[in-house]
Amino acid sequence: MPSRVRVLVPASTANLGPGFDCLGLALSLYNSVEMTALDPAEGLQVEIEGEGADRLSADSNNLIVRSANAIWEKIGCGPVGVRIKAHNDIPLGSGMGSSAAAVVAGSAAANALAGGPLSRSDLLRLATQIEGHPDNAAAALFGGLTMVSATGDELLYATLEVPPLKVAIALPGIRLSTIEAREALPKNVPLQDAVFNIGRAAFVVRALQLGDYEMLGFAMTDKLHQPYRRKLIPGFDAAVSAARTTGAAAVALSGAGPGLAAFAPDHHWDIANAMKAAFESKGVTCRIFVLPVDRQGVQISVVG
Repeated sequence: MPSRVRVLVPASTANLGPGFDCLGLALSLYNSVEMTALDPAEGLQVEIEGEGADRLSADSNNLIVRSANAIWEKIGCGPVGVRIKAHNDIPLGSGMGSSAAAVVAGSAAANALAGGPLSRSDLLRLATQIEGHPDNAAAALFGGLTMVSATGDELLYATLEVPPLKVAIALPGIRLSTIEAREALPKNVPLQDAVFNIGRAAFVVRALQLGDYEMLGFAMTDKLHQPYRRKLIPGFDAAVSAARTTGAAAVALSGAGPGLAAFAPDHHWDIANAMKAAFESKGVTCRIFVLPVDRQGVQISVVG
């Protein structure tokens, strides 16, 4: 078995408007983790660089460590001493799948150190148990566009080919945790809203497969989560309007937010800058990204 492995895990944007908890798209922004098996006496060593280095725990509470331990517990073996070096480029609390990336990184690296007994399907099941929802983890594991459904012990997923496309992301400088965003949602929704989202989600998938931005503009609308979450994000309406005015075919909350994902055939930086200016006009700082779709998902290599 290897003594050191390295994993590279992509960011993701999930929901894609109407596909609540069931659609994810991997993006070319990455967290990397190097995991090394140590002598038992050396214990646990965690080093974190980049995004969240000043906020993330560097002990057994770290999500990478917890995910690795879950793998070793499941397979009944694993190092009792380990060094983890993480470099994060995915912003925390952004709606870009940073927690899913940590879970996938920890589980994929631990599985590789153990000789790879578990499949990516197994890793998705475990990530869903840890995360509570499967959409970001599926995209991070498999890359591209993913569909996934998790209910109780049932887990179905599929990966879909999409043409080359880029996504403009605007990340306003506000703190919004996934827990807060979920607490904003109603416990029950009208039947007509559920039917609306089912139909639109099907057309989002088809539009992305075809690269049909006119269809995507029709389909990427939502009645289950965005109407409730937009109130938590100052400047949301202004940024959406600015993106569309600048040429975006569709704009959606990226995951639970606060980030916004805009889809267009071109002029991505113009759209991103327009969203940034709109947020700033409301007194909210903003970071922007233009990211191609990642097609590989988690990349695992043995380095020692």
